[in-house]
Amino acid sequence: MIKDENGSLETYRAVYLTAEDLRVAASILYNAYHDDPFFVDLLHTGDMAIYEQKLRGAIREELNELWQQEQALIGLFDSDRMVGLVCIVTQQVPLGGARYWHWRLKMLLSTGWQSTQSLIKKETCLLEHLPSPRCGVLQFIAVSPCEQGKGFGGKLVEAALSWCDEQPELDGMGVFTCAQRDVQLFSQHGFSVLERLSIGNIDGELLFYRAHGSD
Repeated sequence: MIKDENGSLETYRAVYLTAEDLRVAASILYNAYHDDPFFVDLLHTGDMAIYEQKLRGAIREELNELWQQEQALIGLFDSDRMVGLVCIVTQQVPLGGARYWHWRLKMLLSTGWQSTQSLIKKETCLLEHLPSPRCGVLQFIAVSPCEQGKGFGGKLVEAALSWCDEQPELDGMGVFTCAQRDVQLFSQHGFSVLERLSIGNIDGELLFYRAHGSD
C-alpha cells in the first residue's frame, strides 16, 4: 500500500512488473513518450506513421531488454489496473557503447542504424556525467493518459527512490529530462541538477538523486 500526504493508506500499490504486464506497460509508455522531444528528434523523419512504428519498436525492445536483464520495472496499480510505471537500469548490465549485440540488432531492425547509434550515444553521455559507475539511470517514467493530473507521477518517483535507497550497491540515480515540469517534479523529490546537456538537437537537464546511506 501507499500512504497519502496525510499518512492514510491508499488502495494503490507499487510492485515489480510481471511478464504479463509488459504489453500494458509498453502501451502506457508509448502514449506518454509520443510527443517527447528527444524521441521526436531521434525517430521522426517526416512521416508520422513511420515515426509511431519506430517509437513502438524502440519502447518494446528496451522494455523487453530491461525485463530480461532483471532491471527494476515498477508498476503503480489501482487494484489490478496499472496506472503508471517507472523503469530503472543499473550499470550492472552493459549500457551505452557496451550494449549487447542482440539489443543493437533488435533496435536496429526497429528504428534504424542512426537512431540506434543515437540511443547509445545518449546513454554514453549520461554515464560520463554521473558521479560514479555505481549509479542507476531512470530510463522511463509514465502515467496512463486517463490518470494524468492525480499525483501519480510523484508516487512513481517516490517508489523509484525507495527502491534506490534499498540497493546497497548504488550511490544514487540519474535522470535526463528536457521538460521543465519534470525538472520541478524530480527536484521536489530530492533530485539536484548535475549538468545541462545537449543530446542530439535537444537541450535538457541531468538530475541526480543521492541514495540515503551513500557517501
